[in-house]
Amino acid sequence: MAKEKIALGMSGGVDSSVAAYLLKEQGYEVIGITMMLLNDEKTLKAIEDAKKICQELGIKHLILDLKEEFKEIVINNFIDAYKAGKTPNPCIVCNKYFKFGLFYEKIKELGITKIATGHYASIENGKLKMSKSKDKDQSYFLYGINKDIIKNIVFPLEEYDNKEKVREIATKLNLSTKEKKDSQEICFVKDNNYSAFLKDNIKEKINSGNICLKDGTILGKHNGIINYTIGQRKGLCISYSEPLYVVEINKEENKIIVSTNDDLFKDTLIAEDINILVDDINQEVYAKIRSRSIPSKATATIQNNKLIVKFNEKQRAITKGQSVVLYDENNYCLGGGIITEIN
Repeated sequence: MAKEKIALGMSGGVDSSVAAYLLKEQGYEVIGITMMLLNDEKTLKAIEDAKKICQELGIKHLILDLKEEFKEIVINNFIDAYKAGKTPNPCIVCNKYFKFGLFYEKIKELGITKIATGHYASIENGKLKMSKSKDKDQSYFLYGINKDIIKNIVFPLEEYDNKEKVREIATKLNLSTKEKKDSQEICFVKDNNYSAFLKDNIKEKINSGNICLKDGTILGKHNGIINYTIGQRKGLCISYSEPLYVVEINKEENKIIVSTNDDLFKDTLIAEDINILVDDINQEVYAKIRSRSIPSKATATIQNNKLIVKFNEKQRAITKGQSVVLYDENNYCLGGGIITEIN
């Protein structure tokens, strides 16, 4: 009897390497596929590492060239968001449109319907759920996937509650990626230097402007709104009687508005470009406004294709361009959207 084929997104890291092994042990015919999203040294090394792992495990390896699409959909979106005074999350866009979008469409052309990645998340009862690993859980980054394909997704690492257990498997198998460090950077931003990347890729002049209090009092000058984010304190180069933080970025007037820490706390947000994974979202939920935050109790409603989230307790530094992601009391992911308004 022929084995069921499954396409595994392989990054060349230890997680996808162990995921490949686990899938093979589960009886799948694994096809490792690496998306070529950039044409740089780091990407070429990742492809080389993924190919080597596939050879070590005796599975097929393919390369999917999506450089042009990645630049248009992810990189340009990242740049445009910063120009608009927002702080985007490109990993969410990449998961939605690439790892579980274009990638899935391409594997269907190969006659494959099952898809797997090395993400720390779970599929349970046909629904997306938090991983058992609270420190590594990546469900926040996955809320944008098409709910119709969830039934075809496999997360081989869903049973592992910490990264060390995964590394132990890689070490036991003597996989070539066993000691490869985790990447903590956005793949297309060299040395995690956002400012340098944006300056190199924004064609128009980046204008300086005023740093003001909420009443309009000018405290200093900023060197371009792309260099600031909500909650920022360092690098403001202003003097005041108490610590001040960025509380608003006003693109229209090219102003950075600062205030005290208390003014960073808000209880209501509106999100657009929403993706809902359940039939009814008008309910009490647990919401996260960043990947590492603890889910907080809130009520969620949808009006005119906008998601309105009101928290029971005020949240610090809610940021436009970031995502709000909703969960129920059992850690199932309900969906989310990109934050556009804060009250």
